[in-house]
Amino acid sequence: MTIEVSKGFSTTDVLKGYLALTKPRIIELLLVTTIPTMVVAANAIPSLWLVLDTLIGGTLAAAGANAFNMVIDRDIDAIMERTKRRPLVRGVMSPRAATVFALGLEVVAFAILAVWVNLLAAWLAVAAMLFYVFVYTIWLKRRSKQNIVIGGAAGAVPVLVGWAAVTGNLSVTPVLLFLVVFIWTPPHFWALAVRYRDDYSAAHVPMMPVVASLRRTTFEILVYTVIMWVLTVLIGPVAHLGWIYAVSSMVLGAFFTFYAMRLYRHAVHDRADAGEAMRLFHFSITYLTALFVLMAVDVLVKAR
Repeated sequence: MTIEVSKGFSTTDVLKGYLALTKPRIIELLLVTTIPTMVVAANAIPSLWLVLDTLIGGTLAAAGANAFNMVIDRDIDAIMERTKRRPLVRGVMSPRAATVFALGLEVVAFAILAVWVNLLAAWLAVAAMLFYVFVYTIWLKRRSKQNIVIGGAAGAVPVLVGWAAVTGNLSVTPVLLFLVVFIWTPPHFWALAVRYRDDYSAAHVPMMPVVASLRRTTFEILVYTVIMWVLTVLIGPVAHLGWIYAVSSMVLGAFFTFYAMRLYRHAVHDRADAGEAMRLFHFSITYLTALFVLMAVDVLVKAR
């Protein structure tokens, strides 16, 4: 296989560009929820080969979805400060090459999951990609202030994939885990959007902080945070988790609510503290990671 090198870029530049198309930092966060979910589903450490196959397939599926997203959004990426160095904006590769790359990732992802995991996991991964590309990126992102609310469902599917990989079916527990990630997404992303409000406004993307007052936006962040906190507490008895998870969900939820409340209190006269917004954004990543990791720890400690 040869790599087509765009004029003015080295082979290394192009390879880095293709890696950037996959948005690896986002994929890391998705995988953080998948592995603990598999531990909860198995009530033990699952087969390492099953975990590896699920992670490879899930990673490739998410990578393909992210690459499709960059192809579609390359015009607004060129406008926004946060995204103007992305590979398609810089011309590292052509949109056609990026599209072929994304499609290839999806085909390989489906094959890996279907052959070495199961068909339910494979179809869930593909469904997440289709939802992210067609519902969020093409339909909602440039049309509705609820874009990230509805579109966030795609980012919550990896927990369903992880559960299906172990059990071959779905039940109440994975649905609750899905809802936690789904409800977590608006506070997480809107905090970032508060910081980059001018970017989204310049690109005419109707993110909540652009089309609503920052007071309203930060209030909704707080409401979603409280709902998420309640859901995380409910998971404990439903999934038969123990005291480690119970304490962790309460403490982590309290901290998340604290940061959301601080952001809300600073959002006066349609101005918000960018520092507070980014503190909430960064903590939201720590929160999701810690919540799912401690969930798995709880299961493994109980199983000893």
